[in-house]
Amino acid sequence: MIIGGLDVGTTGCKIVLYNEKAELLATYYNEYNAVHKNGQHEIDFKDVKSGVLGLLKNATREYKIDALGVTSFGETFAMLDENDNILAPSMLYTDPRGQEECSYLCEKIGEEKLTLLTGVKPHPMYSISKIMWHKNNNPDIFSKCKRILLGEDFIVYTLTGNSQIDYSLAARTGAFDIEKKCWIKEVFDTAQIDISLMSKPVEAGTVAGNITDKIKTELQIDYDIVIVNGCHDQVAAMIGSGVFETNQAMDGTGTVECIPVILKEKPTDINFYQGGYSVVPYINNLYACYALSFTGGATLKWFRDNFAELEWQNAEKTQKNVYAVLDDKVSYKPTGILVLPHFAGAATPYMDNDSKAAFIGITLETTKYDLYKALMEGTSYEMLLNFNTMKTLTGEIEEIRATGGGATSDVWLQIKADILNTEITALSCKEVGAAGTAALTGIAVGGFTELNKAVSKMATARKVFKPKTENVLIYNELYKKYANLYGAVKGL
Repeated sequence: MIIGGLDVGTTGCKIVLYNEKAELLATYYNEYNAVHKNGQHEIDFKDVKSGVLGLLKNATREYKIDALGVTSFGETFAMLDENDNILAPSMLYTDPRGQEECSYLCEKIGEEKLTLLTGVKPHPMYSISKIMWHKNNNPDIFSKCKRILLGEDFIVYTLTGNSQIDYSLAARTGAFDIEKKCWIKEVFDTAQIDISLMSKPVEAGTVAGNITDKIKTELQIDYDIVIVNGCHDQVAAMIGSGVFETNQAMDGTGTVECIPVILKEKPTDINFYQGGYSVVPYINNLYACYALSFTGGATLKWFRDNFAELEWQNAEKTQKNVYAVLDDKVSYKPTGILVLPHFAGAATPYMDNDSKAAFIGITLETTKYDLYKALMEGTSYEMLLNFNTMKTLTGEIEEIRATGGGATSDVWLQIKADILNTEITALSCKEVGAAGTAALTGIAVGGFTELNKAVSKMATARKVFKPKTENVLIYNELYKKYANLYGAVKGL
């Protein structure tokens, strides 16, 4: 049996294929473009559809796929007419439209009530406000709308003709009751949106059906492929990382750093959500809570692009990664420099878009390599700040499983282990989201018997980083200062 996981992102999509022993067979990738123009941030789901179908066609040329799970990015939706034509480009979560509509919902229903029902503090990034924006600003187009589909259910519907969405992705609309696992009628009535436009909510790992004859013809195959609903991409990455217990967390470090943890119950303290934390249904009746930094790997990219010309040259000569060249230059000891890594504003627990980055503690002895390491330390302090903020709900985090580009830097991972005083496991699997989706799919169709066992084969540990006592003691003292840094700088 060959089982696939499809991960649909904002700039491209990928498929990973595994056999029934959870051994990786192949990886396929296709790019498409998101457009940022005139203050609007959009993606065309026609491009997403053609990208996915092209990817699937390439995969089926080489393998007979038995089942395929679908995972996607959140918030962004497509509107279809009665003939399944896409009616308009789709707004990304960063698109500023929907602010007035979000305020209207808060005024009519109440911000606190919406927050506690949906697990997210109301914000124009979530789908419901942008759906309302289309209704208010494009009434002619919106009147033709017969279906509203997010990334996952758009692809599932395209492939099977069945319209269903998993709970975690539905939660990214800002109109889904994460405890009762259903659309919130009051929200849709207030928004004057027909609730029947939305897909049927289902649990992650639910079979949607077989691909249609039309898709078979397009792929030039004569056999069935079972399609399975995956989940929101962050949840899929948690599953693919093997994060199943409340004492574990995932550290996904790409451009943005996302740090999801597991909660046993939905938080009921409104103050928790004010920090920007969002909660979605996870598997096994648990919840996933997202903490994030807007600039994880982006901080190092900024340094590389502006201050590492010599290292670029050395990297080209030695055919090494430029970050590896920089890593070789850093000191073993903590720098003592505090960096507030708010290069693109502050995410959780502050949610302050106006916050800026700051370097504190530079002297004439400071080298550029100290600054480079201080950036890694600053993002790690920010992680610790989030863990301490969430501690009342999560308890102590005993293991962090690292993924993404940041997980390739042994220097950075050791810094994280020392600052967080927690064991960091770097995973060998590069596509944990697609792998997690494949694992869910294998369970759904009987290809795998145990989720944990399948994931443990897919996401093996590359290396484990243990805290070094001498550094932990120094970082503990520095963190006490860092915890006050945002408040000290904000007034300036």
